[in-house]
Amino acid sequence: MFPHPCRPLSPSLPQATVRVFPEAPRAAPSLPEAANGSGLPYYVPAGNECALFELAWRKRLPLLLKGPTGCGKTRFVAHMASRLGLPLHTVSCHDDLTAADLTGRYLLKGGDTVWTDGPLTRAVREGGICYLDEVVEARKDVTVVLHPLTDDRRILPLDRTGEELQAPDSFMLVVSYNPGYQTLLKSLKPSTRQRFVAIEFDFLPMDREAAVVAAESGLPEDRVRPLLLLARRLRALKGQDLEEGVSTRLLVYCASLIAAGVAPEEAVAAALIEPLTDDADVKTGLTEIARATLG
Repeated sequence: MFPHPCRPLSPSLPQATVRVFPEAPRAAPSLPEAANGSGLPYYVPAGNECALFELAWRKRLPLLLKGPTGCGKTRFVAHMASRLGLPLHTVSCHDDLTAADLTGRYLLKGGDTVWTDGPLTRAVREGGICYLDEVVEARKDVTVVLHPLTDDRRILPLDRTGEELQAPDSFMLVVSYNPGYQTLLKSLKPSTRQRFVAIEFDFLPMDREAAVVAAESGLPEDRVRPLLLLARRLRALKGQDLEEGVSTRLLVYCASLIAAGVAPEEAVAAALIEPLTDDADVKTGLTEIARATLG
């Protein structure tokens, strides 16, 4: 049975007018569309996360997504932005990301000094969703900038320009992180976490995950299921021999290679084993598990 789309909201909920803005250009490959022809980025829900996201947007509440790497957090945000008709400003956070990278800075252009908005400022000015992926990777001053946008003020002070921007009703702040990577040096403070509505993500049940991998890769579902069984066994090693288990993303890569004609054992090695570890002994053990599982 083909995976169902996100369930619609209850008819009793109030309807809101969605303002549509031209999407800001960004260098990213296009996401595959749902096979039902809706034109939305393909996403299979695990529960009521679609309805909760839409309600958070309507009520102007910031949203925190947490879950393991490659479980669908980023695809979920892209799906919901398209579903709501909103531009999506995505920022992949890293160790060197500063508050100025988000808000903007003065740059030299043609001999003049011109203020250039960052992605967060553009989203606040124009409306839409600003998505900070792996927010715990950014420097600490980033969370300070976010605080005024995550309470009832919904403002973004720009000290360098003297502006205080009021976020429009169509603006939404969404952040995500992987709790498994949290350390004492990289974690969200309780005072920051409690400013967000939170949704916890995990890998889909096997039947739904198989349908997703099949739809994304083009490999028949009956050939995908053995890969899912292997993934379940490798995920059980998380925290022992592996820091992280096999993601749905890696399963799609593996299935795509097999669908393209690569031998299954080679595809498994390239997509499910090599990305997980550099330890030769661990790789040997994972290869033995793969052989025992796939035959």
